Amino acid sequence: MSTESLHNRRERLAARLRGVIAGPHVLSSDEELKPYECDGLSAYQVVPLLVVLPGSIEEVQAALRICHEEETVVVARGAGTGLSGGALPHAEGVLLSLARLNRILAIDPDNCCARVQPGVRNLAISEAAKPHGLYYAPDPSSQIACSIGGNVAENAGGVHCLKYGLTVNNLLAVEVVTIEGERVTFGGGGLDGPGLDLLALVTGSEGMLGVVVEVTVKLLPIPQRAQVAMAAFDDVETAGQAVADLIAAGILPAGLEMMDNPSLRAAEDFVHAGYPTDAAAILLCEVDGGNEEVSEDIAKVRQRLLDSGADEVRTASDDSERARFWAGRKAAFPAVGRISPDYYCMDGTIPRKHLPRVLREIARYSDESGLRVANVFHAGDGNLHPLILYDANNPGELELAEEVGGRILELCVEVGGTITGEHGVGMEKINQMCAQFPPEELQLFHDLKAVFDPGTLLNPGKAIPTLNRCAEFGAMHVKAGDLRFPHLERF
Repeated sequence: MSTESLHNRRERLAARLRGVIAGPHVLSSDEELKPYECDGLSAYQVVPLLVVLPGSIEEVQAALRICHEEETVVVARGAGTGLSGGALPHAEGVLLSLARLNRILAIDPDNCCARVQPGVRNLAISEAAKPHGLYYAPDPSSQIACSIGGNVAENAGGVHCLKYGLTVNNLLAVEVVTIEGERVTFGGGGLDGPGLDLLALVTGSEGMLGVVVEVTVKLLPIPQRAQVAMAAFDDVETAGQAVADLIAAGILPAGLEMMDNPSLRAAEDFVHAGYPTDAAAILLCEVDGGNEEVSEDIAKVRQRLLDSGADEVRTASDDSERARFWAGRKAAFPAVGRISPDYYCMDGTIPRKHLPRVLREIARYSDESGLRVANVFHAGDGNLHPLILYDANNPGELELAEEVGGRILELCVEVGGTITGEHGVGMEKINQMCAQFPPEELQLFHDLKAVFDPGTLLNPGKAIPTLNRCAEFGAMHVKAGDLRFPHLERF
């Protein structure tokens, strides 16, 4: 498509969309479009054809019907905090921002649920539910900014997902609009509904099946008490083994997080959380519940961590110190940005027993590549977030960081894990989907998408690789003599 014809298409499509979207909410100038060129994975950037900000479900429906008629690609966007390129625009498509759909529609304390629009911030749900003694459990590090619609699209987790589950475990219903403009509700008011569990299907589907326009979430009673212990270790692998020891002892923490020295030092300089900066790694372990239960559990946690080799175990003395401990962990990603011009944030999940081995291998990849790696983990459920530090101004460093990231994800698959725990696949991990799934399963994913989106207009090119792409990926691995994934030979 020539530059002129692209311009004409933009103007014609903008005119149609302005006929159904009230106010100045169809953006078409270069200055208006530029801020939407990427999500939190800023290494990849594409300026969209148009940006549309509907203010109601009816406007979402109208916009999607026009795009369907025009055979125009649509990429849905929440708050733009995603880290896998899932909301990366399409150069010839419409970016559909749900930011204006930001109302909490109902808090239902009797049934312990809330009905919200997709643009509502994650933290805002708990703030609205607090007067009723309730809260929303999933708490991504970006919860102050990320939206619930994006959380559904990526099946987001958080530091307390070990005990309370991911987004999918905390939903009752999700309403979406299909590319044809039809409203469909998955789930319902009860804990379990009849028929196929399509609520689980749409959660984590990365905007490829429909556009989320309303979400009903579960609310939980605020625990009577929560207390966190911080343990310092002089060896990263020892800290990793302590995670497995703690869970093996029958203790189920509300949250269990790990940070290595580079990440904890960066967080301490940024937040002043009180972390011991000479430690090789720290664990943050929180227990919650009734007063007596918490007192017993925190004593067990303390003893188990000491038995597992902790040099020091410190228990937060009050809620203020507890908040500081968690503030440091939740600020780890922006804090690392202070020590490196750029970083590439990975997201893989492994069985806990393999944590020491995976940490050793990540250290080896770092040494071989010459790129520093700062490690931050949802250690309790084996969700790794290695931050690969690089400088995009140095030719080849981004590509090297991507290569190291790919090796880490493939290692996760090799030890029985998966390539994502909560960030989604997006553009970032699409090659590693070929290592995770054989051809038959990938074809099933494509067939499933075709049921909802036969024209492949919703977020194309994300999450599910083509079989041709996997054939190229497989040929590269087989040529290198890498037989860890035998199914690659079948592409």
